[in-house]
Amino acid sequence: MSSTVLSIVAIVAAYLVGSLSFAVIVSRVMGLNDPRTYGSKNPGATNVLRSGSKPAAVLTLLLDAVKGWLPVMLVRWFGSAYGLEEGTVAAVALAAFLGHLWPVFFRFKGGKGVATAAGVLLGISGWLGLATLATWLIIAVFFRYSSLASLVAAVFAPFFYVLGGGVAWYMDARIGVAIAIMAGLLVWRHKENIGRLMAGKESKIGSGKKKG
Repeated sequence: MSSTVLSIVAIVAAYLVGSLSFAVIVSRVMGLNDPRTYGSKNPGATNVLRSGSKPAAVLTLLLDAVKGWLPVMLVRWFGSAYGLEEGTVAAVALAAFLGHLWPVFFRFKGGKGVATAAGVLLGISGWLGLATLATWLIIAVFFRYSSLASLVAAVFAPFFYVLGGGVAWYMDARIGVAIAIMAGLLVWRHKENIGRLMAGKESKIGSGKKKG
């Protein structure tokens, strides 16, 4: 089988893995309401937390991150032996993320992609992922807005990748483009949150009244 065919198979598989909406799956397994029917109606860990089950929210968060991390790592671990290089890594990373946003198994109605993007970045480089997560944490601690922390981390991720290229990790333009696309989509998916932030109506972490 040619490397081109294997690359396509890897990309499709990554999209299908990304399409596993764990917010919905975990909620069903644990006997909780469908997260698409309450709160922000966003199938993500934050909305699952509104069900009152912290274990379900944590499990959703971890699984959403793993489904971004695992496809990237599988290509990194085994791809070179089959001619799959950085271009495939970039495409697989983006495919897993797009699967979360538009999951084929759930009528193409997915979440915002924060956890999955974090998993993807950790797969691309552990240091890149940690730098981005640290940015999220700093903004979240100082300003107490989860959405603002996600937006700032998303915007900084492509810059971190370029700044650390050749120092902390090997930089490839195709991976940089994939990260930039993910960042843009993350910002777009948070457009309602941006509106609430600008209007001063976005709820803070721990307020118990977050809308999205």
